[in-house]
Amino acid sequence: MRYRAPRGTTDILPDQAPLWRHLENSFREVCSLFDYSEIRTPVYEHEALFRRAVGQHTDVGGKEMYTFGAGEGDESERLALRPEGTAPVMRAILEHSLLARSPLVKLCYIAPMFRHERPQAGRSRQHTQCGVEAVGSPDPALDAEVVQLALTYLHRLGITGEELQINTIGCPLCRPAFREALRAAVRPRLAEMCDNCRERYEHNPLRILDCKVEDWERLGIELPDTLDYLCEECRSHWDRLLGILKALEISFTRNPRLVRGLDYYTKTVFEIVHPALGAQNTMVAGGRYDGLLEAVGGDPTPAVGFGSGAERVLLALAALGVSFDLPARQPVFVATLGEAARLPGLKLLAALRAAGVPAETDYLGRSLKAQMKQANRLNARSTVILGEDELRQGAATVRDMATSQQENVPLDQVVKQFQG
Repeated sequence: MRYRAPRGTTDILPDQAPLWRHLENSFREVCSLFDYSEIRTPVYEHEALFRRAVGQHTDVGGKEMYTFGAGEGDESERLALRPEGTAPVMRAILEHSLLARSPLVKLCYIAPMFRHERPQAGRSRQHTQCGVEAVGSPDPALDAEVVQLALTYLHRLGITGEELQINTIGCPLCRPAFREALRAAVRPRLAEMCDNCRERYEHNPLRILDCKVEDWERLGIELPDTLDYLCEECRSHWDRLLGILKALEISFTRNPRLVRGLDYYTKTVFEIVHPALGAQNTMVAGGRYDGLLEAVGGDPTPAVGFGSGAERVLLALAALGVSFDLPARQPVFVATLGEAARLPGLKLLAALRAAGVPAETDYLGRSLKAQMKQANRLNARSTVILGEDELRQGAATVRDMATSQQENVPLDQVVKQFQG
């Protein structure tokens, strides 16, 4: 039987790994620029944490988690592979009392996420998410900083032509009135709407706005606007945020139907999309979640952040034709001829590596001609040749692979030649 990678997963092969490292390093560098420190949480948590955080009636909380038991029949011990990154970070902040060390905690992460959904371009059952969380301040300037960090990251990679879409969904004080107005607006045409919308009508009506199936013009529904239902605090936060974005010359479009798919969001929600990606066009998504830390057992604490799917960003780079002149690995290749040269060759290989010089040799007993071909395939900068003649002279033949020039170098000087 030949095994294949499970559906919805992808192997990252050696020729692809440098691009992934470049993306990850770029994200970490930008996060460091904005003073966000890296955190790494377990790949699985208690299932109850996610259900409490993201909401029982969301897609993630209701049907997309990979869950498994850790104890005999004890529901409280059921575990789930991490479907999103924010709830585990909130748990870690509480468990390790990070807010006691600093009133503002700014964290970032790069981690695999797992969701049981239908795989398609830009949406996998295992994907890698780059995310940030800023916890401890209600200041809309922090919302703007998170947006600016995301844009800086994308621009550093060479992405252009993106669109920042932003909205406000209010808070637990003002959202109930909007929710009821939305229910009232769609109620007359509910029977004509899709199954998802009818289900969301009862449990999570805001998600109706996020439906990708409905033809709103056909339905003739005049949807209410969240701006008409904001409380004084939410209105002030929204107005101040827009003022800051304009002052920072960050272009944006207000999308009144943008609500995001998790229950913990409050006030600001945003997405950075790119038309080159087609239907799955969101590269970054986030917003404010001022009630989440309290929901998972902490004190009321404001927070804001985002998640960015690495695969989506890579798709955008490919669609835009962005390429990188990434540094190529150029090892020194040690070629040996005959059994007498084998051990000295291995000692030289070890000495090169110990000195910090990337080096490789032949392990298949091939001829010198075949070894030279291998050196070319490896993009070797030089090949150090050791044979009987070289051993008698106490030297090695060093061949520059770019110019084909050769020189004899004393064995005790070979490592020094490649240092620095």
